[in-house]
Amino acid sequence: MDADMEKIELIKNGAVQIYSEQGLTEKLLSGKRLTIKLGADPSRPDLHLGHSVVLRKLKLFQALGHRIVFVIGDFTAMIGDPTGRSKTRPALTLEETRASGESYFKQVTKILDPVKTEIAYNSEWLSKMNFADVISLCSKYTVARILERNDFANRLAQNLPISMHELLYPLVQGYDSVAINADVEVGGTDQTFNLLVGRDLQAAYGQAPQEVITFPLLVGLDGKEKMSKSLENYIGIDEPADIMFEKAMKVPDNLLLDYYVLTTDTLKPDAEAIIRREIREAHLKYAFMITEMYHGRQAAENARQRYLQVAGGAVPERMPEFTVSGLEIMICDLLKQVGFSASKREACRSIAGRGVKINGVTVEDLMLKVTVREPFVLQFGKSRFIKVRAEKGDEE
Repeated sequence: MDADMEKIELIKNGAVQIYSEQGLTEKLLSGKRLTIKLGADPSRPDLHLGHSVVLRKLKLFQALGHRIVFVIGDFTAMIGDPTGRSKTRPALTLEETRASGESYFKQVTKILDPVKTEIAYNSEWLSKMNFADVISLCSKYTVARILERNDFANRLAQNLPISMHELLYPLVQGYDSVAINADVEVGGTDQTFNLLVGRDLQAAYGQAPQEVITFPLLVGLDGKEKMSKSLENYIGIDEPADIMFEKAMKVPDNLLLDYYVLTTDTLKPDAEAIIRREIREAHLKYAFMITEMYHGRQAAENARQRYLQVAGGAVPERMPEFTVSGLEIMICDLLKQVGFSASKREACRSIAGRGVKINGVTVEDLMLKVTVREPFVLQFGKSRFIKVRAEKGDEE
């Protein structure tokens, strides 16, 4: 198998559906420089490994020389994507969507080549449509087809309201494919309906229908819900190497195969063989691969050594330091100041749960006043450590 065919197989690896696989293969072998589209909702600009599933496929398309167009839905966000919603989603202003969208380029280029990545805002074409254009667009799709969408069908069955502007969302998102004349569109399985609408609209406007590839939504570290920062079950692609490695080791055993296939270049048979050999080694190998991917080999090796050291019950040799002013501080205030807790209330819960140690001794007193005459190690949970010292001049 030549290098290009290997990349094509990697693109297909892990896909849930390809509409159609034959059409995709023919286009990729045609020698034509294809336009590959990914749409993004700018109301959620923070990237984690769940987003990387699709972004890494785009990187493979880039390696084959194809044009990547990252469509920021600043105009469609004013409607609000009804996907997975049981009620009408609050609309954003154009200014709000643009402000969020501006952070996307910096984030996606952690994975994609910035020189080869194009960013487009769909307000560029949708804001220019007049009412006659909108009527013409609506005439190309039926109400019956729109109501086949699960979100709408479920709400109808429960007698929940559906606003007219929500019915337009699949059409205007699909029209993005017409506007850029996309050859291929990729996305998560939750966007399958919208992606196929784009395919149908292209045919209605006289274009060759785009091929559609959908990929599964990555389940988070809780093993239940899809990865999300709001659910705190995520691995952020810009997190420090030590934290990324530690989180990667927490991937549930039954999901490790999915993480290998969806977030690395490991083919499924190879991943299955790695996991069959020894599950702990498979976790360590995965954590190293992911950390190396975003931080480099040396950082990954340092993170691995630190993890093994901490897992063995030892205090790591390397840890960040924090300087406090004065010689005394309340323990809950200290936990908040060093960033281990978001609030004093959360800090108190951690202490009550016996999750905080000073120099290896569990803290039990919520009202403990810590004396900082000598540097000490503050431990939060099993693997977060920080050395605390007083400012120079305060030490005795």
